[in-house]
Amino acid sequence: MNLKNILFKLTHWETWHYMAKYIPIMPVWAWYCARAGSLWWFTPSNPTIAFGGFEGETKSEMYKQLPPGSFPKSIYISPSFCFEEIIKLIKDNNFIFPFAVKPDAGMMGFMFRRINNTEDLFAYHKKMPVNYIIQTLVNYPLEVSVFYYRFPYEQKGTITGFLKKEFLQITGDGKLTVEELISQYERVRFRQEEMKAKHADNLQKILEEGEIYFLSYALNLSRGGRLISLQNEKDERLLRIFDDISHYTKHFYYGRYDIKCTSVEKLKEGKEFSILEYNGCGAEPHHAYGNGNTLLQAYRIFLQHWKILYKISSYNHRNGFRRWSFKKGWDYLKKGKQNFRLIKKLDAETQW
Repeated sequence: MNLKNILFKLTHWETWHYMAKYIPIMPVWAWYCARAGSLWWFTPSNPTIAFGGFEGETKSEMYKQLPPGSFPKSIYISPSFCFEEIIKLIKDNNFIFPFAVKPDAGMMGFMFRRINNTEDLFAYHKKMPVNYIIQTLVNYPLEVSVFYYRFPYEQKGTITGFLKKEFLQITGDGKLTVEELISQYERVRFRQEEMKAKHADNLQKILEEGEIYFLSYALNLSRGGRLISLQNEKDERLLRIFDDISHYTKHFYYGRYDIKCTSVEKLKEGKEFSILEYNGCGAEPHHAYGNGNTLLQAYRIFLQHWKILYKISSYNHRNGFRRWSFKKGWDYLKKGKQNFRLIKKLDAETQW
């Protein structure tokens, strides 16, 4: 890494490794563990999601708790299914190409792929050793992130963060190749080799002026998605949508929704939106990143949310939702991390 990149890293805390960002405030987390007498003090926060949604929860268990029609049509696939069985499921459920596939228990957009034809699906199924989801490709133009919490003893919740996401993409000028545009793109300065490997077949393609070329279809922050604040758009109409969802599921109290919609206005009307994911108590408040905050300002946001999480978890614990035992939580976390390492490795090996 050259000096320019080193200086960029040092002055842009958002690019730091996860632990480098969190180590200075981990004593606060340790205090909550000591106060509760449990490493897994957060597990009662969302009682109907495994581990409170901290890590390793499946999308299938989450979708089962959402209002019908509020999430994309999905088929759950086991790696043990023969390919003919999958084709039959697709036909029986009226799926058409293209559609999306992703691990049932996944993170950070790893092994999320757009499937354009039968050959793509066969290659994906052959590669995947874990359960995954076939899902309609939601074509709404806008993806937003909403961080919401509600105390169990209150009817109304709070939206602390509202952001829109932008794809990792380059725009042609009619002169430069995809490779040259990637080389000049600030947002992939630390992922040049990865991007060039994934787009090897198109590196010498010259994009027309104004032509958009997607480097990644995953909108996760860690996968290159860009976060833009929509704080000024928060209002009572938006809050009502998520209060209704929270009450429908009865026990979704804390987390982040990733949603596609046609517009912010339509979302506020409760129309033309689809919930892609609900991330529980392990979700980061992404508005710490999307509003131009300093590291100290981000720490205040993180600590505020930890305090809220502790308060919700403690209340639920006192009211019958027990914290997970050490062994149960340890085994679950170990299994989840093994799955994550596997998915991450597969994603790096699957250059399409």
